[in-house]
Formats: sequence, structure tokens, C-alpha cells
Amino acid sequence: MLLALDTATQLISLALYDGYNILAEQTWHTAFNHSTQLAPTLQSVLDRAGVSISDLTAMAVCIGPGSYSGLRVGVSLAKGLAAVHHLPLVGISALDIIAAAQPHYPDGLIVVVQAGRERVIVGRYQWRKAHWAPRGEVQLMDWEKLIDSVDGPAHVSGEISIAGHEILNEAKEKGTPLTIVPASFRLRRAGFLAQEAWERLKADETDFDAAKLVPFYVKTQDVPET
Repeated sequence: MLLALDTATQLISLALYDGYNILAEQTWHTAFNHSTQLAPTLQSVLDRAGVSISDLTAMAVCIGPGSYSGLRVGVSLAKGLAAVHHLPLVGISALDIIAAAQPHYPDGLIVVVQAGRERVIVGRYQWRKAHWAPRGEVQLMDWEKLIDSVDGPAHVSGEISIAGHEILNEAKEKGTPLTIVPASFRLRRAGFLAQEAWERLKADETDFDAAKLVPFYVKTQDVPET
């Protein structure tokens, strides 16, 4: 049984996965109340699914990029539980989680995560071997720079603010080859985090020692200097 949790932005998502089915999943937006909402909701999800911590065989956590404070809450809880119960812990980026939820589009994929002040953290993907694979480096930019950087037809998925929708739609009207993915596909869900983590565990791609897991930060006003 794998427990997945994601607190990277103003969103919390939890899921339980047994390798065949998502047994429970809950996703909601929070006004940065991660520290007060995460633990009690996690216990509620476990109780409703009839699962105890002792039933877990692995854990997964979103490692960012995103909010410094939000990430710290989720990653700390995941690392603590994994260490105490001797569980492998798989860390997956917020951008990869969103990409995993997208069907095959005939063009490219642009994934965005909010970074505050109408800026976004941007990852680009291309379809390879039946899944979306990252293309290039993750970048921090505003919506106008994102539009200027479009180098071909692409679907846009992830966290798009109201202002972002307006800017993207205006760009589309002017001929920029962008398609905004429907909201249900843009929502970052722990169910996809769980499935991706399970596949990586099966492939034994890397060391899943909780002590070695570190968050993935892109420098923003929310992320302090280290």
C-alpha cells in the first residue's frame, strides 16, 4: 500500500494506492493552512479507507517546485513517517505529476505551477515512448514571457490563474498556437503521484532513502536564501 501526499502549492492532495486501484483520494485548495489541515485529514482518509500506517509499504511526496512553506510541511511529514516506519519514499516534481495526468496530444505540452505575483514555474514536455518526457530546463517567468517563448503548437496545463486565462486567451486570438487543457485535467492529483511513484519503485530507478530526499525549489520571493 502506497500513501501519496502533495502540499507544494495552495493545494493539498492525498491518495492511497495498492498497485491496482486508487483506494482513496482527497484534493482541496487551502489558504496556506497546510500545517493545520494536513495531518488530521490524512488520518481521516486512512480511517475511511480502513487502512493503518502499519499497512503502508511505501510513500510518495511532491517535492516541488512550489511554495516554500507548503513544501516544507508535506516533505517533512512524509520524511518523518517514512523514516519511523522504514518505508521507501519516492519524490516526484509537481510538473511531472501534472504531466502524468495528460493524455497524448499531437503537439507539445507546457505545464505551469503558480509562483506568485502572476509568475509561473514552467516545464515543457514532449511525447516519448507513450508518456510525457521533460524537454529543457524548468523556468520562472510571467505569462507574457511564456507566450513569447512558445516555439510551436502546445497544450497548456497546470495552475492557471484568472489573469493567466485572460492573457492566454488573448494570445490565442492573436494567433499564438496554444490550447488550454480542461480544468479536470489541470488539477494536480495525488492519485497520479501515487501511480508514478509505484512505477518508479517497480523499476527500481534510484535510491528511495527518505533521509536523502530534498525538495526542488525554484528561487522566488517565497523561497529564502540558503
